[in-house]
Parts: sequence; C-alpha cells; structure tokens
Amino acid sequence: MFADLNHLSHHAAWRRQLEMLLESAGEGIYGIDLRGRCIFINGAGAELLGYTPDEIVGRNMHYLIHHSYADDRLMHVHDCRIFRAFSEGLGVRVDDEVLWRRDGSCFDAEYGSYPIRDGDQVVGAVVTFADISARKRIECELQLTQTLLERRVDERTARLRTAHESLRRLSAHLSTLREEERAHIARNIHDELGASFTALQLDLNWLRKQIAPDPALAAHVDRMLDVTQNAMGATRRILNDLRPSVLDHLGLWAALETLLQDLQTRTDMECRYVCAPDIERCRLGRSAEIAVYRIVQELLTNVQRHANATTVAIEVVLRDATLVLTVEDDGVGMQLPEQPHTFGILGMRERARAIGGVLALDSTPGAGARARLQLPIESGV
Repeated sequence: MFADLNHLSHHAAWRRQLEMLLESAGEGIYGIDLRGRCIFINGAGAELLGYTPDEIVGRNMHYLIHHSYADDRLMHVHDCRIFRAFSEGLGVRVDDEVLWRRDGSCFDAEYGSYPIRDGDQVVGAVVTFADISARKRIECELQLTQTLLERRVDERTARLRTAHESLRRLSAHLSTLREEERAHIARNIHDELGASFTALQLDLNWLRKQIAPDPALAAHVDRMLDVTQNAMGATRRILNDLRPSVLDHLGLWAALETLLQDLQTRTDMECRYVCAPDIERCRLGRSAEIAVYRIVQELLTNVQRHANATTVAIEVVLRDATLVLTVEDDGVGMQLPEQPHTFGILGMRERARAIGGVLALDSTPGAGARARLQLPIESGV
C-alpha cells in the first residue's frame, strides 16, 4: 500500500481521508519519504512553521526546519533523530531540540518520529510535533525558582549551623567557666570553713576536757561536737560535688571508683566497677576528664533519684582506639526517646559532644537502663 508514498499522497480517495485525519489533529503532522522529502503536512503544522502546506510538500524537511541547533550550530543530517525513524527503523520522541520557522526564528519543539512500513520494508516516517516554548519557559522559571529556594535553604542552613556551632562553643565555654568557678568556690570553702571547723573541733575537745566533772555541760559539748562533725562531713560532700580532689590528684578512673563507693555507702545499692589496668594508665585531657566525670555523676544521680535500682555498674573498655564507658542499672527504666524538655539528658549529650564523644541511652520501662559513652582516645588527649 505504501510502496509509492508520492502516489499514495495524491490518490484522491485516500487523500481525502488523510486530509480529514490530519486537519482534525491539533499538533503538526507531516510525512517524509526515504529521501527526507515531505509527502504531506497538515494545516496546523504548516501554520506553526510559517508556510502553507503546498509550500512544504516535496521539500527536504531536515534542511527546511531541522538544520541547526538552538545555538545556531549546524546539525548534520546523520545526527537528525527524525531521520533515524526510517534509517534505523526505530521510533523516537524528543523534547530537547528546536525547529525553525520560515522567518528564521526557532521554537522549542517536542516531536515524535516513527517509521512507516510496507510489510517488512521501511518506506518513510511520520512526524508529529508541537511548540513547547511556553512549557520550557515555565520549566526554566521553575528551575530558577528551585535554584533560588535551594540557595536560600543552603544559606539559612549555613546560618543555623553557624549559630548552632556558636551555641555549642558558648555552652562549652560556660561549662569551663562553671568548672573553674566550682573549683574556686571549693578552694575557698576548704581554706576558710575547713580551717574554722578544725579549730572549732579542737576548742570543743579542749572544753570537753575542762568541764568533764559536770555531766550536764559535758553532754551539751558532746552534742556540739556531733553537730560540728556532721557539718564537717557535709562540707566534705559539698566540696566533693563541687570539685573532687581525687579527680585532680589521682585522675578520672580513681575519681569514678570513689564516686561509686560513695554512692554505695550512702544507699543500699550494690555497686560494681570494672576498669582494666591498661585503661587506668590512660589519661585524658583535663577538660575531657572533667566532662566524663560530670556525665557519670549525673547518671548516678539519676539512678539514685529515679531508678529505684538495687544494683548499678560502671564498666570501662577500650575498643579500636575508642573508649567505651557503660553505666547500667536494674531499675524501673524509662521511656525512650526522652522528652525534649529533659534538660539533664540534653546537657549530658552536649558535654559528650563537646569532647568529641557520643552518649547513647538504651532503656525500656521496667527493664533498667544502660548509658553508653563512646569517646575516641585522640579527641580527649
């Protein structure tokens, strides 16, 4: 039927039906033979190109409307994807090229080129095309808007990141100032109150000997000695909370062991401390040791106040140059993730992050709790 396309396109009966089909289409439609010559084109397509149908039929469509790229570079006929429909026998659909009008202007086009077959033989191609300049313009505007939005998001993210880093540095600085102030207060209390309590205790002991014959006065002085002794004990506990001397003199590991022993003395909990000798010889930096001590102190305080636990354990191991410190109890546990207003946990996480570590919590209600601090050794040295 399609052996002679020129004959087909001029056959009266078929021509009429073909014209009806072509003219009813809103897109441009044309056909070409194996030489690329137009054998038919509908009115919509001719008008879109700035021609009448009769001016186009018989002309080579590549050199008429598809000869160049949008940047005016010439397109070789062998690179024309429209011609591939019959040269390779494969259909193709394109939306990234332009077609050229009669007046020399071009427009963004979407076209499809499909082979026309007569049995197994390809005898030409039919092409449908449309002007998508408006769509391309909208896509370009959307892309520009997307780029601007992404840029603004990046800028805002950068500002937020900078602000967040500034807050972290401020938090670390305030933590350092707080520790220095605690140390200063502890020294003042030790120097002033410690000496005063010692002198008071000595004077009361002397007075107790002087009034020994008077039982009533002796009992009163004994009560005063008990009050003084209790006050001295409370002062020592306050000093230890403010700045444990063992941390400064013997290091972190001895301080943690002392902290756990003190908890066992003050409560009914069974406390266990596991720390290998090779780790005990490892010293972290001053700021890192203080941070780790405060994290463990806060964890043990939470266990004492809220966990209702019978046992608590601290284990310190070294895994691939990473220090892993675990605090585990058998208490009532807690619901995770924690509430945003849980500032104690937030503070511990920030302390860990400030020294390059990570604090992870693992707990379910009724099943105890486990806190694991991971700290690369290099970050704390």
